[in-house]
Amino acid sequence: MADGAPLVEIKVRDDGPYKVTGPVRLVDPDGGTWEVPPGESIVLCRCGASQTKPFCDRSHREAGFSSCERAPS
Repeated sequence: MADGAPLVEIKVRDDGPYKVTGPVRLVDPDGGTWEVPPGESIVLCRCGASQTKPFCDRSHREAGFSSCERAPS
């Protein structure tokens, strides 16, 4: 990045969650925050079945979630 700040990385996992590697701040609708330090990760639900949204609890496995998106070439 131009300003020297670490890059936030978001990985799309086949048939699973988004893995977000910080530094990043996640903000809920009430303004509560989760701070993810540089190099640490969180996984965010993509299937909608998690009981711990916005975080993944691996419910996608039982829900049969399927998605294998790829970046356009």
